[in-house]
Amino acid sequence: MKKIIFTENAPAPIGPYNQAVLKGNTLYTSGQIAINPANGELVTSNIEDETKQVMENMKAVLEAAGMTFENVVKSTIFIMNMGDFGTINTIYGSYFDEKTAPARETVQVAGLPKNVNVEISMIAIL
Repeated sequence: MKKIIFTENAPAPIGPYNQAVLKGNTLYTSGQIAINPANGELVTSNIEDETKQVMENMKAVLEAAGMTFENVVKSTIFIMNMGDFGTINTIYGSYFDEKTAPARETVQVAGLPKNVNVEISMIAIL
């Protein structure tokens, strides 16, 4: 049986999906974008703040499932502009211990929900 994970500390889903689903000891998160859960507004003033909001949203989802970034085994990063990769990578990396960081791919895309610049999803294991 799967368990739906929800927290008010991350943006509520804006479609027919959940923030995360726990199946056994594996957590599958939906992609997080830079919506501030406190006011529902997008944080897109600059790529640094946007990426930090995405990671804070993901942190809240992981915590709702009783996990941390140490539990993450796989990440997917979607970005609009590969020129932002260095900045995104630095902020993303600050949430992990480099020696135990998860597997990851980063893909440039033609568009993301609400015209954001970055979206990140993760898989974590208890």
